[in-house]
Amino acid sequence: MEEFLDTLPKKAAAKAIAVFRLVAEQPTLSGRFLKKLSGTELFEIRALYAKRAYRFPCFFAGDAVVVLTHGFGKKSQNTPQKELQRAESYRNDYLRRYRS
Repeated sequence: MEEFLDTLPKKAAAKAIAVFRLVAEQPTLSGRFLKKLSGTELFEIRALYAKRAYRFPCFFAGDAVVVLTHGFGKKSQNTPQKELQRAESYRNDYLRRYRS
């Protein structure tokens, strides 16, 4: 995740981090920034900066823990299948390691 944020312009990375904090601290506002991805157990945090959309697939682990899997720039309405598969792979790996 840090590697992706490091590739963004500084203001875009700061905006993404601010959105992460909003989702974590103010769940009532998270509907603007957090979207359930249909057909999966994943959610997507959305951050916009300078007409560019940045997406961060994530999932919930426990009651209040949000695990970010990775980030990518989004150019279309639909989340690319490759990104969904990557996020699912990270989620499965996380659950396998932390269930015990």
